[in-house]
Amino acid sequence: MTRPEHCRPAAFQLFAEQIPVLDTAEGLLNAAVAISMHGLNHVDPAGVEHQLQDMADQILSRVSGSQPQALLAHLHHYLFDEFHLRGNTKEYYCADNSYLPRVLQTRTGIPIALCLVYKIVAERIGFHVEGVNAPGHFLARVFTEKDTLIVDPFFAGGVLTEAEAFARVEEFTGRAVPRVEEYLAAATHAQWLSRMLVNLQHVFATQERRADLAAMSELQTLLDYSLY
Repeated sequence: MTRPEHCRPAAFQLFAEQIPVLDTAEGLLNAAVAISMHGLNHVDPAGVEHQLQDMADQILSRVSGSQPQALLAHLHHYLFDEFHLRGNTKEYYCADNSYLPRVLQTRTGIPIALCLVYKIVAERIGFHVEGVNAPGHFLARVFTEKDTLIVDPFFAGGVLTEAEAFARVEEFTGRAVPRVEEYLAAATHAQWLSRMLVNLQHVFATQERRADLAAMSELQTLLDYSLY
């Protein structure tokens, strides 16, 4: 593993350590936390994990039994009505919206970071959740015993039909989107992280933060190299 020239070494190292386990939820979570360690001081990965687990434990403590509908209702009530997880519509193009520890602190972020919070907490109470790699607006897909639901954590966990999901994507991209499955395809964890890095590269390029842009490019190269 080469030493980074621009990325903070601790962030680069933690990110690199997740490559062999990237297909796991823990690998995805820790890699996302590693990204934040470049931009934030004093990030505690174990603390982030503990907070997410505590959120899941609080939800589980409120449900007797394991009926999926009740669990899902409590999940959404806790995350969006009590914790007030929301999209940051006022400062969308801000790096903090992509940094998981900051998202948990402010309870706001961009779609892809909010979907990650949703995925981690939901899976710890028994659901399977995948990212929906829609252009312009990342979504989450949660599976229950009977249903498959598309969820938009950016808009308070609204549940969308497939038609509504396409319309939401068109709203954000400003262009027509073909009604084909690939536009609502599941995101691999590598795609999830790559998209987080691309978002940050866009922010840093716009703000002319060249060193930070280069740091995200180093993590992107590390991720790309792992795929070959």
